[in-house]
Amino acid sequence: MSEARSVNEKAERWVKAVVEVLFYAGAVLVALLAGGLVMAAAGVSPLEAYRLIWDGAAGDANSVKETLVKATPLLFAGLCYTFAYRSGLFNIGAEGQIYIGAMTGTMAALYVPGLPGFAHLPLCIAAGAAGGAVWAGIAGALKIFKGASEIINTIMLNYMGIYLVSYMVTGPMKDPSGTLPQSARLPESALLAKLLDSRLHYGFVLAVALAVILYIVLNRTVWGYEIRSVGFNKQATKVMGIPVSRNMLLVMMVSGAIAGIGGYVEIAGVQNRLFQNFSPGYGYDGIAVALVGGAHPLGNIGSAILFGGLRSGANAMQRMTGTSTSLVYVIQATIIVLVVCNRYWFGGWKRRLIASLAARFGGDSHPEELKAVQAAPETALSLNKGEGSR
Repeated sequence: MSEARSVNEKAERWVKAVVEVLFYAGAVLVALLAGGLVMAAAGVSPLEAYRLIWDGAAGDANSVKETLVKATPLLFAGLCYTFAYRSGLFNIGAEGQIYIGAMTGTMAALYVPGLPGFAHLPLCIAAGAAGGAVWAGIAGALKIFKGASEIINTIMLNYMGIYLVSYMVTGPMKDPSGTLPQSARLPESALLAKLLDSRLHYGFVLAVALAVILYIVLNRTVWGYEIRSVGFNKQATKVMGIPVSRNMLLVMMVSGAIAGIGGYVEIAGVQNRLFQNFSPGYGYDGIAVALVGGAHPLGNIGSAILFGGLRSGANAMQRMTGTSTSLVYVIQATIIVLVVCNRYWFGGWKRRLIASLAARFGGDSHPEELKAVQAAPETALSLNKGEGSR
């Protein structure tokens, strides 16, 4: 009986994975259709526009590289949100943490000169991580000790971070040899090396490696178990003896450190100097990346590449046709709406479908649980392990 149940559980996991992939593929197709309708209403040929978007995102090797360049900061921002979300926290402050991390990393690059590259670049990245961690830690401490909402605090800290950077590049950190609101150029020892003779830099490799590390931490370590336990049920976690407050603060700081690294990587890999408003909203788009990626570290990789491709392709479309890149945000918004519907509206229907298919392909080893799901999906917790592991 246990062997049959194990076979059915394996079938259920595979069916769930296939159903999720098909749903996300369908969400993208529906979003493309919605975007096409908007384009047609604006007098633009949808087929021509999508051809240009594809060419700009993946038409050749250079397009793919540019897509990965644009996906890199989105991946850092998505991982920032994902890590906090796993502990039941909502870090909406990736934008501010990106700015602060970029600023502190730039300070280490400019004010600690003379170091060799193998020491200088890691120091700058660590400084970026520290800046982001401290900035997120402010919201975490207010949440723990004062009960203040981390959502409100991180949003307010976004504006403080953006304006602080604006002040620094127009005052203390302004390039003395220029008139623009920007810092001096970073030394070569603090810059990220390029990949494949293009704008693509090693920051993308760092972001992917970080996604893998976060996956391992969350799913293969004791601390990861504690983090996920806090996210599921704080009261039960306290009874288990897990330090909830300490973990929440650490999670917020690690989450901010991820965004801070992303901020410095954008400066050291693409911009080469800090300046006003260098981020076009990476921190906010990172929330969309995390949602579409299922709040899963590895899922964020594909999601970031998708949104990076849309950005890169939209720029190509605008250059060729003059069509506003805003049309791409229609596609992005539609995808987000469908993903939210998937998480909060389609749950019962999907559980019944998954249970039915799993019972068929797994030999119907426990039909009584299938009936329980069909009768009351919300009570069939044993068939919802995938949801519980988010």
